[in-house]
Amino acid sequence: MPRMDPLPDDQLGPLAETLSGMEAMMGYVPNSFKTMGRKPEMAQALLAWAGTVMAPGSVSPELKNLVSQVTSKSAGCAYCMAHTGHSSHGVGISAEKEAALWDWETNPLFTDAERAALRVAQGAAQVPNAVTDADFADLKQHFTDDQIVEIVAVISMFGFFNRWNDTMATELESSPLQFAQETLGPKGWDAGKHG
Repeated sequence: MPRMDPLPDDQLGPLAETLSGMEAMMGYVPNSFKTMGRKPEMAQALLAWAGTVMAPGSVSPELKNLVSQVTSKSAGCAYCMAHTGHSSHGVGISAEKEAALWDWETNPLFTDAERAALRVAQGAAQVPNAVTDADFADLKQHFTDDQIVEIVAVISMFGFFNRWNDTMATELESSPLQFAQETLGPKGWDAGKHG
């Protein structure tokens, strides 16, 4: 049960139009933004930031999504794990690679560059931060400074989402919940407070 109910659509005010565009793109409006709708200027700023961080850049949308998934898993946010996994097919991640994600360290579907980024994502999401100098040196073997800034921005953005949704016990929407139950459930995922 959520600790704060999402606002009904008719109470979203100036945020309603933005969220309707999100619904057209995703098929649903994340409850996290409906809860945040109590402070529409904050929600708008976060949406703009997320759009900038996840926009096409020098890091592929596929890698950004993989980083967001590993960040969310490492932080323990079942809500964000469901959302990021649910969106994986939309950025070109194959079902086979998605199914192998939790074995990224040893699975041959993942490149050394992906492993370096995912190792940093995993360590950065922990408290205290567990990224080592060796992890970062490995990251620099595969990515430019500009690319590293993009990768760390994804990790940092999901740090906010992970904490927001776990603190609020945001209820999962039906389509990401179904995805997570079918795809992540067999690997130990549980909706917990987000169900």
